[in-house]
Amino acid sequence: MEMQTLRETEDRSKPRSVFPFLDLKAQFDEIREDVGEAINRVLESQVFILGPEVDALERELRDHLQCGFAIGCASGSDAILLALMALELGPGDEVITTPFTFVATAGSIVRLRARPVFVDIDPNTYNIDVAAIEAAITSRTRAIMPVHLFGLAADMQPILDVARRYKLPVIEDAAQAIAATYRNVPVGNFGRFGCFSFFPSKNLGGAGDGGLITTNQPDLSDRLRVLRVHGSRTKYNYETVGINSRLDALQAAILRVKLPHMEKWTKLRQTNAERYSRLFQSWGLDEHISLPTVPENQTHVFNQFVIRSGERDALRQYLSNCGIPTEIYYPSPLHLQSAFAHLGYSRGDLPEAELASQQVLALPIFPELTEQQQVSVVEAIAEFYGQKK
Repeated sequence: MEMQTLRETEDRSKPRSVFPFLDLKAQFDEIREDVGEAINRVLESQVFILGPEVDALERELRDHLQCGFAIGCASGSDAILLALMALELGPGDEVITTPFTFVATAGSIVRLRARPVFVDIDPNTYNIDVAAIEAAITSRTRAIMPVHLFGLAADMQPILDVARRYKLPVIEDAAQAIAATYRNVPVGNFGRFGCFSFFPSKNLGGAGDGGLITTNQPDLSDRLRVLRVHGSRTKYNYETVGINSRLDALQAAILRVKLPHMEKWTKLRQTNAERYSRLFQSWGLDEHISLPTVPENQTHVFNQFVIRSGERDALRQYLSNCGIPTEIYYPSPLHLQSAFAHLGYSRGDLPEAELASQQVLALPIFPELTEQQQVSVVEAIAEFYGQKK
C-alpha cells in the first residue's frame, strides 16, 4: 500500500513538513511567463474595463461551457445578484435555496429585500434535498436556487421537474463547480441562469474577484449586459436601474491564460481525490470518516475534498499539530447566522445542514498537491484514530 511504504521508510524523528491548504504559487510558476505577457498586452492597450479581452473570454467560456451566452461581471456574488435582478425579484418574493453554502447565495436574495426559503440538504452530497423543495413552494415563490457545492452538481432533473410544474425559473449557483457535469451536460445549462465565480481559490481563479453568468436565452443575455453597467445601453442613457459590475480586462486576460489549463488541473484534482479514497480505504479509515459521494452520471471537480467525522474538531486540532492545514466549509448554516435571524429559523429546523456544519472537514486537494503530501494527511488521520483506539 502507498502509505505503508512511506511508513516503513520515513524517519519518524523528523517533523512533517508544513504545506499550504491551497498553493497558488505552484500554479503561477507554471504560467508565469504567459500571465506576464497577458498583463502587458492589457497595459499596452490601456483598455481596462470590459473591452476586447472580456469579449474574448466570454466567447471562450461560452464554447467551453457549451452555453448560448456568457456574460462577465465583477464577482460570483454579483453574478447571483444580477440573475435575481434580471428576474425582477423584489420585496415579498421568495427564493428556495439551501442554508449550507457561502453567504452570497442567500445574501443576494436579501439584498433585493426578497426572502430566502431554506430547505435541508442531502447528507451524502451536501447539496439541496430535492425531495424537500416542493413542500416549500408558496404563492410567493419566484425562483429555485440550487448550489453545486464543493464542485458536485445538485440533482438537477427533479429540481427541473418541480420548477416546470410550478412555472418557476431555476438559478444555478455554480460558483464552486465550473466544468462539473450532470448527465454529460456542463452545469450552468440547466436553469435560466448559471452563476460562476473566479475568486482566486476556485478551479478557474483570477488574480482578484470576477464572475460570470450563463444563459441560453438571448433576451436575458441582453438584459444582463445592460444591468451590469448601471442599466445603460449607451453612454449616459439609463433604461433601468442597474449596478456597476463590470469584469476588468486584466482579470479577463489572466483567466484566458488559465482556461486552456483548466481541464488538466481538474483531472489532477480528480486524481488526488481518487488517491485519497484509496488511501483512506486501505487503512480502513472509511469506518471512521465519510468520504465524498459522487452519484452516477455526474462528474465532481473537487473544488473542495470534504470528509466527515463525528470528532471533527479534535481531528482538526490534531492535524494542525502535525502541520497539516484544513478548512471548515461551513461552520454554521446560514439559517442560524445573525444576518438571517429576521427569517425566524431556529436550531433544529434543518437538522442535516446543522449536523454537517459540526462534522465536515476539507482537506488539501489543489492540483499540485503531491502524493507524499496526501500520504502525510491520511497517515496523520490514521494516527489520530489509532490513538482513540
